[in-house]
Amino acid sequence: MALPLMPKATAVWLVENTSLSFEQIAAFCGMHSLEVQAIADGEVAVGMVGLDPIANGQLTKQEIERCEKNEDLRLKLLVADLPQVASRSKGPRYTPITKRGDKPDAIAWLLKHHPELSDAQVCRLIGTTKPTIAAVRDRTHWNVANIKPRSPVMLGLCSQRELEEALALAIRRGGVPRPPEEAAEDFYGEGRDDDSYSEQEDAR
Repeated sequence: MALPLMPKATAVWLVENTSLSFEQIAAFCGMHSLEVQAIADGEVAVGMVGLDPIANGQLTKQEIERCEKNEDLRLKLLVADLPQVASRSKGPRYTPITKRGDKPDAIAWLLKHHPELSDAQVCRLIGTTKPTIAAVRDRTHWNVANIKPRSPVMLGLCSQRELEEALALAIRRGGVPRPPEEAAEDFYGEGRDDDSYSEQEDAR
């Protein structure tokens, strides 16, 4: 049976804001009725802020009122129509053969626009290796003449959410995002004319 987000906090809210029985709340939150009773008695989850299941779209007010009128009824969790995010198993990210040639472009884009990311984060984001990152950074990559910085999101090598999560983690670890102009100066070398790259990116 699917459980609500943060079951204990949801139980706290239901205890404080409804007249549902302990058994009804326990069944909905996947808890024992004695634990719900302990919450009501102030013995468990002291100081915990309740989580409103109505505001979070997990219950409707009408559903709560329906069960408040009959203790034999059980709350039904609302199921979102949105598709579930597919979980990815641990290990190297698989990249289709047709997209593997795009990895150097994605590495160049990340080095240029997000130098705060560590090499390990770049490896996880687009499924590459540290030697490849070093080769692109040092401009010793075998195909350096054809590398064009392109967003890994646009190339389909990672999602926007994965990129944002990696950036947030990098900042928490002390990375400081810099303006693209300053990052590009470090990446391409001071005084390098990068207009060709900019024009190609604008065209896309």
